[in-house]
Amino acid sequence: MTDTDAAPPDSEAAGTDPEALRRRALHVLDGARHRTHHLTTCVDEQDLIAQHSPLMSPLVWDLAHIANQEELWLLRGVGGREAIRPDIDPIYDAFEHPRSARPTLPLLSPGEARGYASEVRGRVFDLLETTALRGDRLVEAGFAFGMIAQHEQQHDETMLITHQLRCGPAALTAPEPPPAPADAALLPREVLIPGGPFTMGTSTEPWALDNERPAHQVDVAPYFLDTTPVTCGDYQRFIADGGYRDRRWWAPEGWEMVRRHDLEAPLFWSGDGRRWLRRRFGEVEPVPEAEPVLHVSWYEADAYARWAGRRLPTEAEWEKAARHDPATGRSRRYPWGDADPTPERANLGQRHLRPAPAGSYPQGASPYGVRQLIGDVWEWTASDFRPYPGFEPFPYREYSEVFFGPEYKMLRGGAFSVDPVACRGTFRNWDYPIRRQIFAGFRTARDARPEEA
Repeated sequence: MTDTDAAPPDSEAAGTDPEALRRRALHVLDGARHRTHHLTTCVDEQDLIAQHSPLMSPLVWDLAHIANQEELWLLRGVGGREAIRPDIDPIYDAFEHPRSARPTLPLLSPGEARGYASEVRGRVFDLLETTALRGDRLVEAGFAFGMIAQHEQQHDETMLITHQLRCGPAALTAPEPPPAPADAALLPREVLIPGGPFTMGTSTEPWALDNERPAHQVDVAPYFLDTTPVTCGDYQRFIADGGYRDRRWWAPEGWEMVRRHDLEAPLFWSGDGRRWLRRRFGEVEPVPEAEPVLHVSWYEADAYARWAGRRLPTEAEWEKAARHDPATGRSRRYPWGDADPTPERANLGQRHLRPAPAGSYPQGASPYGVRQLIGDVWEWTASDFRPYPGFEPFPYREYSEVFFGPEYKMLRGGAFSVDPVACRGTFRNWDYPIRRQIFAGFRTARDARPEEA
């Protein structure tokens, strides 16, 4: 197991073959660590220990937390090994300390955090060589290793948000996404998703997390869904029409948020009297009209949909559009089929540091013709975060169960900031409806009239 640059087996193709599973686990763990290293070495030590926003942890906290969770779940939990640093467990327990308070803790220094993470990872790779990836539910098909890779990539996305919030010159660069294909301008505004049952969630995806389970049948009425996410150009028309000044479009809590913070545009946007500009990872640039709008809260997405005479799709509607194959009646892993994401299908993995233009990635379209359901922007839905029928917490209640309820709204699809290992057609994300710093956008829906269904 020395060729970490070799392409991993497709997660479906790996099946239950232990060596293929080991190679896949090695590949995703190594990929996550390379990204963590990049995000924590592109700035100086002062930037690592600073808190760039009370909404976020210092970058050095995330770095050590990633290693601590890896030690807890893999070295101690799977391997039964003696603890390396039991003294720091309370410091890096995400439930013990809110983000705003973490700078006051006796955190490991950047050098100590890197050394700790390196030591843990070396021992984990040794453990992976000898662990039988079957039998116990925690290790079956390499679940625990996949869970930790997903956890690290989720914190990498969190650290990328911190990079967007930090002041100062740009520290990250990436190539531009490819231009929209020639047919993007010819796409219909919306597509009809027929009514009827489909299978939501999964009982077979080996690395799916507890809130994605179990698979169950859901019946939805016919509806129309936007072919692409709402663009910055679309959203500017909402602003120009007085959207932020008209109470009619806003939920009461959203209207209060607008008034309290004097909001007039998405986060990071500013006007120069002639046009809208945005700050993106330390650079100021004109707002690109063809890109999906980004950094809007659920309340802003909901208000836009009302203004447009539409609504946000429910979570079930989003998943049916993304997974249901009308030809076979089965639910796919992704809109394009069961194969893992590739650069031709979706904008993932921090590859471009921005969404691609609306209408991109025709190879990633669903059977209904809906594009960019995976990657580019997280998409707000109308739904609260609720458990599926038959939900069982695993491997710990605090991952999902403690968050169930009306406080949180569901996001689906994954953004450009999300790694493929933490993104699939069943993956569920959730956040407070006021959140604007996350890489979230949306698309709208409407009910189909009887004559249209």
